[in-house]
Amino acid sequence: MKGSQTLKIIFAGTPEFAVPALAALIQAGHEIVMVLTQPDRPAGRGMQLKASPVKQLALQHNLNVFQPESLKPAEVQAQIEAVNADVMIVAAYGLIIPTSVLNMPKFGCYNIHASLLPRWRGAAPIHRALLAGDKETGVTIMEVVPALDAGAMVGKGVVPIRDTDTTQTLHDALARMGAELMVQAMSELAKDGALPSVQQDESLVTYAHKLGKSESAIDWQNSAAEISRQVRAFNPFPVATAQFRGETCRIWFATALNQKNNAKCGEIVALGANIHAACGQAVLEIHELQMPGGKRQTAKQFIQGQHVKLGEIFS
Repeated sequence: MKGSQTLKIIFAGTPEFAVPALAALIQAGHEIVMVLTQPDRPAGRGMQLKASPVKQLALQHNLNVFQPESLKPAEVQAQIEAVNADVMIVAAYGLIIPTSVLNMPKFGCYNIHASLLPRWRGAAPIHRALLAGDKETGVTIMEVVPALDAGAMVGKGVVPIRDTDTTQTLHDALARMGAELMVQAMSELAKDGALPSVQQDESLVTYAHKLGKSESAIDWQNSAAEISRQVRAFNPFPVATAQFRGETCRIWFATALNQKNNAKCGEIVALGANIHAACGQAVLEIHELQMPGGKRQTAKQFIQGQHVKLGEIFS
């Protein structure tokens, strides 16, 4: 194998995040011998079965797609073993991979994780980095081991977090970076037959727990900076919420203004292109919002459509 430029790869991924990596590996000329992705799920208004984004790309390239409900059954593992892969690449696959499967590929198994490990192991690393006010995030390419996101690291890239970033904008930037880093790593693996790695420092581990729906409600006693991070972390899902005129209003985008105010928390203190609402500290500038049954709107459209007045309260 050493010296060859291409690898026989099993690619395991499901959502949009994994698509750039699969596309980049195909582009780089590697042989994708199997694509593991989750079974088609009901989606949309008609709840029709829908193929995952990874499956859609794989079918465009006539790749061998395998969608077991679990990787535990012996017959499933036999099918995976039969493709005789050099390496398995995992990107947001969403199913537990048994140790026996991890051991099948000649050079092991590597994962694209959307954080700067060991910070933010777990299910929601992008959301948690934003909520915590981290100044940067990134991608770690790591060896897959049975423990959660605990494998040795073989590559890293950093992305600064701007005051206007949402989970969606960071997701897209990290997906692109993950694809580049993985192609780079596989090129080295194809040449050298091994990748130098660094163990994670267990004393620095933090966990990115899955988001709870209850976390979406805004507490106006918090500072404008905290609320802005919450709004941006919950865009595009599950979207931060506030009560307005007794109804649940979704707030899609908001930034913090470093302005003092003596108004009540949640009180609308200025109206213009955007809505300014008082917080426990400073002022929140709301750019996009949505009432129940209505469309997502700019603040200006919302102000006109709802005839919003100064002094009204978000709670």
